[in-house]
Amino acid sequence: MKSIKTRLVGNFMLVIIITVVILELVLLNAAKQYYYKNLEDVLSNQIRLSSEFYSRYFSTSSLEDLIVDDVDLFWKQTNAQVQILDLKGNVLMDSIGVDYPKTIQTPDIIKAKKGEKGTWIGNVEYDSSQVMAVSYPLISDGNIIGIMRFIASLSSTNKIIRNISLILLWIGFIVVLISGLVSIFLANTIVKPLREVTGVAEKMADGQLKVRSQKKYDDEIGKLSDTLNYMAEELIKKEQLKNDFISSISHELRTPLTSIKGWAITLRSEDLPDNPLLKDGLDIIEKESDRLTCMVEELLDFSRFVSGRITLNKEEMDTTKVLKQITKQLTPRANLKNIKLNIDIKEELPIILGDENRIKQVFINLIDNSLKFTPKAGNISLSARMKGQYIVVSVEDCGCGIPREDLPYVKEKFYKGKNSKSNSGLGLSISDEIVKLHGGFIKIESEVNVGTKISVFLPTKEELVK
Repeated sequence: MKSIKTRLVGNFMLVIIITVVILELVLLNAAKQYYYKNLEDVLSNQIRLSSEFYSRYFSTSSLEDLIVDDVDLFWKQTNAQVQILDLKGNVLMDSIGVDYPKTIQTPDIIKAKKGEKGTWIGNVEYDSSQVMAVSYPLISDGNIIGIMRFIASLSSTNKIIRNISLILLWIGFIVVLISGLVSIFLANTIVKPLREVTGVAEKMADGQLKVRSQKKYDDEIGKLSDTLNYMAEELIKKEQLKNDFISSISHELRTPLTSIKGWAITLRSEDLPDNPLLKDGLDIIEKESDRLTCMVEELLDFSRFVSGRITLNKEEMDTTKVLKQITKQLTPRANLKNIKLNIDIKEELPIILGDENRIKQVFINLIDNSLKFTPKAGNISLSARMKGQYIVVSVEDCGCGIPREDLPYVKEKFYKGKNSKSNSGLGLSISDEIVKLHGGFIKIESEVNVGTKISVFLPTKEELVK
């Protein structure tokens, strides 16, 4: 995946390179036209003077007599190769002695036959470089009797043009290099604010709603920063409203639940008629009251955590002792479902600093979840070991497991998953918060139809002191 910076720099460089190439081609063509035009003008002036000289002083002589007696007068006017041709294009004389067995019918000769100056650039057999030929008519008594032709090699001119091309290439390379550095700087002025806004958005998505994006420019990115900040403010208000509602409802529910359970116990203790339906009804009322009370307590815990009103009473704690107490406490419940609850602590665990009641709440919640999802005649293993500077307590079951798509979200508040049997979706979230307050973390491994392993990492007392 290409970043915005890469695309920006790439687009900038593409525009710059295309512009530089076009400019260099234009400049190179202009330089070529300039030097070729200069050479053509020099040859044109020389051949025009020679033609006028002939018309003025030798027009009475025939072309053949001129070649025999006075032709050297023409090439004294120039350093170019001089040719005299008849109107058929036959070369009557060449100043360097080149023999032409055939007639010459190049564009410059054709124009000279019409009484105009003609110019031609091309290749000849006796020169490795291109040549420029300028032809002009020789006029006697108003009639064209022949053609004078000056030919100059383009070797030195092309060498100058090649040197100019090399200079232009180096200039273009330097321009592209400097432009590339400037493009990176310009791209950074766009990408850097975007990265900062993205970083703030990621923190907000992670639940850090108090962070704010710093607006630097009054542009689209600045507007995005304002929008993010406004969104965070609104989310905080909505979150506070939700928490206040949960706290208020939880407190309001406690009183009627206590009354319902109390009256159910009272009625059961009375000498009522032997009515099985009434007895079963009172049992259901009492059990459901207990279940609702647990849910209310979870909601209250959740409300305390999110509002920051939770406090931990940390003291030195023997993890081994706590785990054994929890095992004894939950073994009867496991036996009711014919589930075997095993405890495996093979080494002496160090003392940790923690809130014993809250730590118990974590492990009871994890084992309780395993009991819900483990089938009858199944096994649940509670183990503890040292791993680095952490005590790792694992609860492993052979239940239905957690689908892969649900794993990243099971610790989120109110998340139940597709096949969850949890009451409120808060138990694991609250457990995670408690462990984090102790400086640890929870790791979950699960496979569908195989089981789930939840490991709690708690730092030792020595690690907390550091």
